[in-house]
Amino acid sequence: MLLECPECRTRYLVPDSAIGTTGRTVRCANCRHSWYQDPPELAPQPEPVAEPLVAPPVAAGEPTPTPAVASAPPPAEPFVAPPAGTPGYDAFAHRPPFRPTRNTTRIRTIASLAAGLLMLVAVGIILWTTAPGLAQQVGLSIGPEELPLRIVDNPIERRKMANGSELFAVSGQITNPSPTRQRVPDIRADLRDAQDKIVFSWTITPQQRTLAPSGAIDFNSAQVDVPASSKRLDLSFVGEAS
Repeated sequence: MLLECPECRTRYLVPDSAIGTTGRTVRCANCRHSWYQDPPELAPQPEPVAEPLVAPPVAAGEPTPTPAVASAPPPAEPFVAPPAGTPGYDAFAHRPPFRPTRNTTRIRTIASLAAGLLMLVAVGIILWTTAPGLAQQVGLSIGPEELPLRIVDNPIERRKMANGSELFAVSGQITNPSPTRQRVPDIRADLRDAQDKIVFSWTITPQQRTLAPSGAIDFNSAQVDVPASSKRLDLSFVGEAS
């Protein structure tokens, strides 16, 4: 490209690459004047012209090729049930495309039964581990073979109170002679008369619900104004056979 100094009008012929595509500052060798020279303008490039597609020549006597066209699948034929008297005909068989339908009612029933079973198992675990007294209230008995605990009772104390009422006090100890930790249920206290009939009953709640091997815990309870006909006291675990 041709450069001209704006001060002394001296001209210089320099290649375009010396100025670059963004321009640069140059200085005149004659008068030492500096100026910023813009990059040379790029000549517009001609747009490429697409060549027309020319079909290859077809020899005489050969059929003219036709463009391939995707053919649509043939329409499905409607299912027509055969007459009822046709041998091997089953009116309840699956229709084409022979995929059985999903029985949602059966799936829901199975899911409900599984959920109910899991709920019963969870309730049983809770009753077995943490709430032996509650297990007795809902009718789950605990047999003597499952309860190796022993009840050692102290003598009964009966005394008159200042207000004239009679205090009936019961105390004792629960022991675990087994080598494993045991659950401690509630204690049932029954007062019987001379004919061995129960005339008064109440429940004693233990201080703790589990007892270590060879361990023991004390219990005590008191009632006021029990029947005067009571002659004998029976202590047993709730749910234990009398």
